[in-house]
Amino acid sequence: MICLDNFITGSKDNLKACMGYKTFKLIEHDISNPLYIKDDLDWVFHFASLASPRHYLHHPIKTLKSGLLGAYNCLGIAKAKGAKFLLASTSEIYGDPLISPQPEEYWGNVNPIGTRSCYDESKRGAEAITYGYMRQHNLDVRVIRIFNTYGPLMHPADGRVVSNFIVQALKGEDLTVYGEGEQTRSFCYIDDLIGGILKMMTVDYKTPLNLGNSSEFTISELADKVLKLTGSKSKIKHLPLPEDDPKQRKPDISRAKEILEWKPEISLEEGLTKTISYFLSIDI
Repeated sequence: MICLDNFITGSKDNLKACMGYKTFKLIEHDISNPLYIKDDLDWVFHFASLASPRHYLHHPIKTLKSGLLGAYNCLGIAKAKGAKFLLASTSEIYGDPLISPQPEEYWGNVNPIGTRSCYDESKRGAEAITYGYMRQHNLDVRVIRIFNTYGPLMHPADGRVVSNFIVQALKGEDLTVYGEGEQTRSFCYIDDLIGGILKMMTVDYKTPLNLGNSSEFTISELADKVLKLTGSKSKIKHLPLPEDDPKQRKPDISRAKEILEWKPEISLEEGLTKTISYFLSIDI
């Protein structure tokens, strides 16, 4: 197994469990730049991305390059090695959706020049180039569209709502809710997501597939759950809604249930409890 990372948002500490394996190799590299791999490969996975709004709004060019040039370089490696290719796409390709839940057939409602477009369009472009390689070079590809995912090993300053709320609650700070908190999200625990990814590797299915939890919660409901589970006395602080912030986000996972025989098993409260325990174990 070969892992490539430039650690712009990640941490080598998260790889400690892998470092002891002789078959594991770490290469520090920005996949936006070309790379030659001498080893034989069975699969190439493109997960590189600045997925948090806090990060991609601060690094829009790096976000575009990791999504677009990163996909191009990974596809080139897969083609050269005769390997299968998996693209980690995102629910953000649906933008601020006009229908809910969002099925894979939905083309989305995306602002192509808004502040979030560096992330949205890099993923949409990555899907386009993936299917270009499939059609022109007969490359064996898979595309998963990942909805909101959370769990242990998230960075305390990640900027996404679950980690934000937990860290703020544990530190006794106000929980920052954008708008009235009525926008909805669906939160998938990391173990469930990985289970779906592993199953995706075992099937011959070429079109995009949603992976996420179809249980929908408002941001205010999430804040209340975090306060209850942490026992925090923190208050809620309302801030203006960011530009193009989706009002609803809920996956239609009927295709994943049928094709992969997969569905999430871990409830939001159970997943939050595990994630809170992690943040309690580290220095925040």
